[in-house]
Amino acid sequence: MEPNATRIWKKLTREERVSAATLFWREPSEEVVGAALSAVIKARRLRPQVARALPLEEQARALAGVLDPGESVAAALLVALHLGERRSMLVAFLDAAGLAHEDGILREEDGAAPPLGEDAARAGVRALAAAYPREQVVTYLNTLWLQDPDRWRVLEHAPGWL
Repeated sequence: MEPNATRIWKKLTREERVSAATLFWREPSEEVVGAALSAVIKARRLRPQVARALPLEEQARALAGVLDPGESVAAALLVALHLGERRSMLVAFLDAAGLAHEDGILREEDGAAPPLGEDAARAGVRALAAAYPREQVVTYLNTLWLQDPDRWRVLEHAPGWL
């Protein structure tokens, strides 16, 4: 497992990065949109107003070409990838792990969510391994683990289960 989102981002293929960036720009996270735009400005050596005026596809290609967009931007890009074209993976994992969700989004619970148990985690990993390429499964599990290391602690060992 990679210790940060930037290292996961660097391992993605160019096509995966373009897809993630396209999905990100369609509904950008307000918390990181400025940092993402700054990465595009720096990568393309543009003035801010020019970068903001670029078509979505051009912004996506520019951002996809940045291998170190910053940790918060990389994390947002990985989330966009999984909430977009890989949502079925989220659904399969959460269903197999027995976690309540709505179309791959965990339901809000009262208080802190307990850590995922190993049996539930293994069931989720088995479901993913049967339906998706190993690299995509590892990327998803790593992304999930980085989002909440306490809740998803057991996933730290999941690549060894594949």
